[in-house]
Amino acid sequence: PLCSWGALWTIPSTSWVFLCVCVSELEVRQQRGGLLQGTLLLTVSDPQEPGLGSGGATLNALLVAAEHLSARAGYTVVTADVLDDAHILILHTGRDFPWDSCGRAFCWLPVEKPAQTVQGPVCCLDMLLDCLSNQVKMSWEGFSGVRVLALPGDVSYAANHGVYFADEQGRVRDIIYKGSEERIRRAAQPDGMVPLVSGPVFFCRRVVERLLKAHVTPPLDGCTYMGMDSGAPPIQVCSLHLYLSFLILIFFTSLVQQGAVVRSARALLWRILRGTTLHMVYVPGGCYDYLTLSGREHIGRLTKKGTERDTLSHIQVPYWQWWSVVLEGDVIVASGAVIQHCHLQGPMDVHSGCLLSGLEVTSSSHIQQLALTNDHIIQGHHIQLGEMKITVYTVLGVSCNDDGATFLNHRWSDLYSRTGIQPEDLWGSGRSQSLMEARLFPVFQPRGGAVGLEVGVCWLLGGPGALEQWRAVWRLSLREVLSLTDQEGELRWREALFFQVGRRRVMDNLKSQSDRGLLPSFRAAVLGGQHEELLCTLDSIAAGSGENLGVAARCLACIADVLACLAGEGRGGLRSGPAANPAWSHAFSILEQGDLLGGVQALATERAKWLSRPDLLVRAARHYEAAGQVLLRQAVMLSQRFIYIGQGEVPPLGEWQNVECPARLDLSGGWSDTPPIAFEHGGTVVNVAVKVDGRRPIGARARRIKEPRLLLVSSSGVQDDAIAMETVCERLEDLKDHCVPYAPAALLKAVCVCSGLVTYPSRQSLDEQLLQRWGGGVEIHTWSLLPHGSGLGTSSILAGAVLAAVYRCTGRTYDTDSLIHAVLHLEQMLTTGGGWQDQVGGLVGGVKVARSKACLPLRVEVERLPLSDDFLLSLQQHLLLVYTGKTRLARNLLQDTVRRWYSRVPSIVENAGQLVDNAEECARACTEGSLPRLGACLERYWGQKKVMAPGCEPAAVRTMMDALRPLALGQTLAGAGGGGFLYLLTRQPQQGEAVRQVLNNTQGLRDFSVHPVELDMEGISLLNHFYTHF
Repeated sequence: PLCSWGALWTIPSTSWVFLCVCVSELEVRQQRGGLLQGTLLLTVSDPQEPGLGSGGATLNALLVAAEHLSARAGYTVVTADVLDDAHILILHTGRDFPWDSCGRAFCWLPVEKPAQTVQGPVCCLDMLLDCLSNQVKMSWEGFSGVRVLALPGDVSYAANHGVYFADEQGRVRDIIYKGSEERIRRAAQPDGMVPLVSGPVFFCRRVVERLLKAHVTPPLDGCTYMGMDSGAPPIQVCSLHLYLSFLILIFFTSLVQQGAVVRSARALLWRILRGTTLHMVYVPGGCYDYLTLSGREHIGRLTKKGTERDTLSHIQVPYWQWWSVVLEGDVIVASGAVIQHCHLQGPMDVHSGCLLSGLEVTSSSHIQQLALTNDHIIQGHHIQLGEMKITVYTVLGVSCNDDGATFLNHRWSDLYSRTGIQPEDLWGSGRSQSLMEARLFPVFQPRGGAVGLEVGVCWLLGGPGALEQWRAVWRLSLREVLSLTDQEGELRWREALFFQVGRRRVMDNLKSQSDRGLLPSFRAAVLGGQHEELLCTLDSIAAGSGENLGVAARCLACIADVLACLAGEGRGGLRSGPAANPAWSHAFSILEQGDLLGGVQALATERAKWLSRPDLLVRAARHYEAAGQVLLRQAVMLSQRFIYIGQGEVPPLGEWQNVECPARLDLSGGWSDTPPIAFEHGGTVVNVAVKVDGRRPIGARARRIKEPRLLLVSSSGVQDDAIAMETVCERLEDLKDHCVPYAPAALLKAVCVCSGLVTYPSRQSLDEQLLQRWGGGVEIHTWSLLPHGSGLGTSSILAGAVLAAVYRCTGRTYDTDSLIHAVLHLEQMLTTGGGWQDQVGGLVGGVKVARSKACLPLRVEVERLPLSDDFLLSLQQHLLLVYTGKTRLARNLLQDTVRRWYSRVPSIVENAGQLVDNAEECARACTEGSLPRLGACLERYWGQKKVMAPGCEPAAVRTMMDALRPLALGQTLAGAGGGGFLYLLTRQPQQGEAVRQVLNNTQGLRDFSVHPVELDMEGISLLNHFYTHF
């Protein structure tokens, strides 16, 4: 496969600095995942300067590759045996490119790759590799000879280009260069386009071996470094072109007149390639983009190419960025203009057709004074003169070319008359009078040092300055500027801007609560050694988000992600784990007290002590997640404002207030109700209240008692198997673990505090509070007939039942909406988290749709669906519950899902929207009385649950669902999944026995049970009072 090519570069330059830069850039791409780990990366310079042409350079690179592979395999000589399993990709960087100092290969494009796991700029090199690896599909089975890639073009474009002429089998019969329109049309494909010659050429192993042998055969040995080192005479400049010297010789037997050495070389090539077949692979719908020297074409390329790129037009914001661009102040970028690799300060207008590149913020004042018009290109180039590194500025027009005809889109004579410059100022005697050779651009003042934008560019564009001043400075031509480019400095400047922009994008996305994933940015910053700056940015955003605690909570989760990235993939331990180390308790207590700034600073201070090892980094990440949960709880608890509790008549001492509740089945939309998803994206859930085995399985009762104490009794299980646990609280200290979810009677203690039954902490003792407020203590009993981890919403519904019983026994009034939000508040106090759909399902009867908007405070709005009696009866007859015998662990699922949501993993973000959409469709299906559509919603819902929480489908459950599929319109595990109850909508009514029989006959299933379902239309219900006399 193409993605496993080893990458080799031939560099038409003897600059070893540039070779090192190329290696560095390739290694960065390997770290970011653009190239496979283990790929051998080499850069190869031509053995002579000027270069050999692409053909000679290919022979030299092939020899270098074979030599390195031979050495790796343990051989002492170059052998073709290493080619058997090798995939070698040789890339040529090409000639100077005036619009990018780093050449065509590293020319950045306004393209984002959404699938990037590590964020990085996209260069022409990356586009080519992606095209060859992922977009062009070719079969390599039986590959022999030489294969070329052809892309469609129209006849007018092909007139100045090369075209393949091939037969119906794709065998190339001719290569037409700049042919007549008639000849070109003969090559037309069925789509009416002609196959353009493009860069990629593929050689089979046999052809490569034959070419490799040429390195010891004169005169082709003169193309290789080994031949040069052996004293072979070099082949003349640019003699062997990859196409003209290699491909054409495959099917041309005649040789054009050349010098004797070149003629001999081509004759040798013809003997080597004789009999080799040349086939064309045509890519219909493809696009060939040749990077010419035209400035206008390059600007058009940058403003049109790419997917999901930031807009380049009409920008008027405090700051704006496009990958390596930061614009501050009032900057207006017209449509069709481009700014790249710049940091500029407004006010500034950039007109259509203009390109600004490589300009630092210190250049802003000069740019502001320019009377810029359309179609100007201003560039800053990092160059090196001996030991001195400086920036030189150039200005050109988009219509300029190297034929010497124009400068700044006007004739040279216009420049002469306007400025007084004379041709001898630019070229001197004997120099080629071309644009590339014109020494236009000031670099250095003998007594004043490096010059800025104002001395050259501003004056050439009509700004202040004088001819004498321009003549007095040292000047360079564009060709000299490009040859002196400090590529390492240029790339580091771009990289620094890239990371600065990345931090600002992080800030924007967090503050705007965008759904853009930030993990690729975090990984890039860590790989680039920019993690300290990123962590400081995240600290700043978190500390300044007091008005939106949801943003602050996400910031702390992001810091946890950065710490995990620093630890390394799979190193340091699991992300989930304990997070109560005493070293972090001070920071946590500050956050709990509501001091956001102080808490963030305390966290950062402690964080600095945990950065030395992967295991410490992962443990620090866990504590940052826990700190984020503190803020998340505070954000959700803002819903307390929707709890309205009134005062009514206090029941007599000893009178029980009994409450029973149905269970709930979630029909669609679960997970969208879970904070922070519920208030960052918005949630919609459809569920139904049900009795199990004909009973409401959840209940509570409460009464006032004489003794000033709290008597808390909870039981679970059915009749003889019921297990009861009694807890007595006689001191206020007994309630200190009310927010520890696994403490004895934690739910009941949390109800006592959350309901206002008692205040904790308080200077008043428990008995004083109880006697003063209620004239005695309170006894609370709870029960559930459902197994632990049922998935039917037991804990939240039970919390609602207990709250209702406590409110009533103390003479307070409430409505169901208040009860729903009180449970939400209580579960945050209890630190169990979770969403709001469970209490909605059990406290409100029938089938309903509940929604929360994407905002804080979190408010739940419930709508009971108006369903016909016939549909309700049919639904009841087709619903069945199956207990799987597996206990789910929702807390682990919840923690992992919230982490992935905070990271904005694309699949999670997309799925959140689909959950809401499916819930709305489910509500419509119920309202319109369609069981088949409801079943389809259940099936989609189960798939969506598995996306939100991978691993929520145990193997035994999968076996069970597969066995039941023929009987079901739809099925899903209740709640978050992982175990508990499965419910299905059967194709036929009253299918309990049929389901039981199928499961009995399925191997490997045990401990299951089948239960009938009865819809409960009342929801929470108050039973008759009764007294116990003392």
